[in-house]
Amino acid sequence: MPHPDALTDRYSRQILFRPIGPDGQQRLRQSRIAIVGLGALGTVLATQMVRAGVGFVRLIDRDIVEPSNLQRQSLYDEADALAGRAKAEAAADKLRQANHDVDIDIAMEDVTWRNAERLLSDVDAILDGTDNLQVRHLINDVAVKHDIPWAYGGAVSSYGTTAFLQPGQTPCLVCLFGSEPGGGHDTCDTVGVIAPVVSIIASLQTAETLKYLSGNINALSQSMTHVDVWRNEFVSMQLGEPQADCPCCGQREFRALRARSDGMTVSLCGRQTIQVRPETPLQVPLDRMAQRLASLGTVTHSSSLLRCDFGAFQITLFADGRALLHGIEDAAQARSLYARYIGM
Repeated sequence: MPHPDALTDRYSRQILFRPIGPDGQQRLRQSRIAIVGLGALGTVLATQMVRAGVGFVRLIDRDIVEPSNLQRQSLYDEADALAGRAKAEAAADKLRQANHDVDIDIAMEDVTWRNAERLLSDVDAILDGTDNLQVRHLINDVAVKHDIPWAYGGAVSSYGTTAFLQPGQTPCLVCLFGSEPGGGHDTCDTVGVIAPVVSIIASLQTAETLKYLSGNINALSQSMTHVDVWRNEFVSMQLGEPQADCPCCGQREFRALRARSDGMTVSLCGRQTIQVRPETPLQVPLDRMAQRLASLGTVTHSSSLLRCDFGAFQITLFADGRALLHGIEDAAQARSLYARYIGM
């Protein structure tokens, strides 16, 4: 256990910030958080929360480090990418070197209805670093069911959105966007992303979470913030009140948890092919999806299906959102690739 003076010195500049002070710092040290996703947003979130002295941090990610991550995912280096290290493991190693006083727990798992409550219900706040709408709906269900606030965030291209959602105090994700995750939204793998917007969105998420954990509830923004760093846009919209008729926070129907669905993945025996069938139809026409994927692989399409050859694997996408991932044997990997290239 570090000497109290050492801890005071480590966090001295944060303690000098009057809204936090010694009492707020002690609150942070006694707090527990979970970060879902350790990509661009998640690595910034994890770095800032661990360095701020939050006592317990659970890092959750299903993916490995790849060279394309290094442009914006700040906890990884070339050695991690060359070795194909698990992101949660590589991130934990770096963070423990930055602050050994924090208890860092890793979960190299795909968040589903099977494990969402186990991974997320024993913390004081949840931070969203995922790019997956189905996982966000699981986070929202757990947050509302167990009365846990969470910092929503998303960033692609040059724009991003964030909000700090508090059950009973603000609208939940379903209030804001509806109960059907849908598919076909922009992802970093289809429209790219630049690092500045990632840092801004993650920093706003961190700031709201630090306010909450340090006891500065009155300082919370109560707004949804949209940023586009390329177009010089910064827009803040009041969240308002929870909706009484919301299926989730109003009627407490936890549909994502109750769906008992893993993205409807089915292995087609003997073919090295996994079928992924999302809960809701694709929301983007195949011709638009073809335009998105054209720079990433060889694309052919008709009115009924699209095929994209990425070299190591191929995707056949049908108009209703069902996809066959060829050259893949692992269901979790298939869901990950679907989320990256199609949007889930």
